[in-house]
Formats: sequence, C-alpha cells, structure tokens
Amino acid sequence: MTSTKPSSIVAIVPAAGVGSRMKADRPKQYLVLNGKTVLEHTIEQLLSYPLIENVVVAITDGDPYFPELAIAQDSRVIRVSGGKERADSVLSGLLYVQENQLTEWVMVHDAARPCIRHSDIEKLIDDVIPEHVGGILATPVRDTMKQANTDTTIEKTIDRSVLWHALTPQLFTTELLYLALKTGLDKGLSITDESSAIELMGHQPKLVQGRADNLKITQPEDLDLAAFYLQKMKKETK
Repeated sequence: MTSTKPSSIVAIVPAAGVGSRMKADRPKQYLVLNGKTVLEHTIEQLLSYPLIENVVVAITDGDPYFPELAIAQDSRVIRVSGGKERADSVLSGLLYVQENQLTEWVMVHDAARPCIRHSDIEKLIDDVIPEHVGGILATPVRDTMKQANTDTTIEKTIDRSVLWHALTPQLFTTELLYLALKTGLDKGLSITDESSAIELMGHQPKLVQGRADNLKITQPEDLDLAAFYLQKMKKETK
C-alpha cells in the first residue's frame, strides 16, 4: 500500500441513475442549480481539487443530456458506460482506470452531491492513507433512531451512538475495490455503496467525519438547500 500521499487520484462518478423520487422530466443530475446542472457542479468541484487529475463519469448509453454539457468536452472528464446498478457503473469506471493504469487510489463520489468541500476531500485522504484499507466520509447520527415493524409501528429504539450516515467520497485502492465489487456482483450480494463491498470481504474501512452540508439530492426540497450551500461555498472562496 502507498506509504505517502499519492501524486494523483482519479474520481469515479456513477451518473447512470434516473432519480425517480425527484418526479422531474429528467434525471436529477441534470437538474439546474445556480445556472449549471447538478452534475456539472459536482465534476467541477472534484476537478478543482489539486490531486484529482481525471473524473471518470459513468453515463447510461444513449443519454441525451450529457453530450450537451460543456464539461463533456473537457479532456480531464472521461465517459464510460454506466450499468443497471451503482456497482456496475463504478466497476465500469474501475475497468477504465485499470486498463489505462491511471492511479493506485480511486475516489468514488455521488453525482448528486455537488456541495462536497475540498477540506473534506483533504481530510479523507489524510486520515485514510496510509494506515487504513480505505475509508469514507460519514456523519454521526443525530436523531433518535427507530426500528420499524412491517406495519410501520416501532419495534424498538436503536442506540444511535454507534450509527453513522455514509456519505461520499469513498476512497479505496483501485485493485481492492475492483476485486470487492466484482466478487460481490458475481455472488449476487447486496452492494449499497463501495464500502459495503469492501466490508463483505472482511475489511473494516475508516469512518472519517465529514460536513453535514455534503447532502445528496434525492427529494425535490433538497434542490433549494443545495442551491443555498453552493452560494455559501462560492462566497467563502472569494
């Protein structure tokens, strides 16, 4: 494993989802916030971090929206075919990284998380490399957590002190993450994020506390909040 901070990292952005919960006329990554699509904000924020040289974005074949974006012409942005599930899309990106020997470490980030800050990316890299097999940004659960029965009544209250919300980016070595995802998919296992695939192999990724404003846009009301955070980030960098 690398003993020092790598000279470069490739970010993989799975962006083949349809985002049906948004009830919009297009996938949520193509909704517009502050004059740009969600996906453009996300990719631009990743590319502006010094160690990220390329963003490999997994797009559904035949997607009519991505080619129309100005960022699609950026030589640092590499398009690969997205898959049916998130794990398939990430695996497609990993295959490109491996075949072209781009980097030892990859950082997978949700297309619908445009408010990721460089300080969180830096913290993830510093905390994970070199002591850990990999790691993810996460936030401790703040609210009281309830476990429900099938009829939506409360079964019991869960101890929140050991619970975290998984965020992205998630950082792992290219080789290990490829093996974990490939093995999990071949076995038909449930893979909800990259860390879950690593965990299924018996590893314990590091939890790195990130900012709560690194929200994932999933519901219509998230758009206004994301727009507010993006404006706030823009003012802070002036």
